[in-house]
Amino acid sequence: MRDLIEARYPSHGIIGEEFGSLRPDAEWVWVLDPIDGTKSFITGKPLFGTLIALLRKGVPALGIIDQCVLRERWLGANGRTTLNGQPVKALGAGRLEEAMMYATTPHMFGPGLEEQRFAALRACVKRPLYGCDCYAYGLVAAGFGADLVVEADLGIYDYCALVPVVNCAGGRMTDWRGRDLTLQSHVFWLLLLGLNLWGEPDSHG
Repeated sequence: MRDLIEARYPSHGIIGEEFGSLRPDAEWVWVLDPIDGTKSFITGKPLFGTLIALLRKGVPALGIIDQCVLRERWLGANGRTTLNGQPVKALGAGRLEEAMMYATTPHMFGPGLEEQRFAALRACVKRPLYGCDCYAYGLVAAGFGADLVVEADLGIYDYCALVPVVNCAGGRMTDWRGRDLTLQSHVFWLLLLGLNLWGEPDSHG
């Protein structure tokens, strides 16, 4: 991927989980994660994916989640998200107690405030589910089986591609205080779907 980008867009920057960064301060920057969900990949669960994001001035403008085993590809850009070329929409539960919530693992939340906030949220939802990696965000964007994803301790290559996929499907992806995600975002953040679930930025913490 890096070779193709450098050949076609020599002025663009690249940030990757592997091989480091190239021109990270460029106007256009690609953020690459060849395998998001390494444990799923190793154990043969088709919940991993390749993540590709294109940022303009630090803001995610295009995102791709590609699951090669299931041959499913989400593309979010220009206010529209598709799954294998077909438009999809995030539906979201009408109430928090009706929501299906995903997190990679409950152990990713550090002791103290992170752990407390996650525990409080987990106690409110209909069902907490774990271990879905980037695939959970695809489910959210497609309006199927997931309303809410909460994560912590992520690098920029873990979330940049997910932002356009979710937001362009009608969801919203933010940090815990309701701020939009950029290259400068903190690693603990919150995703809520559905207008009836989303309140004021600080109302959940």
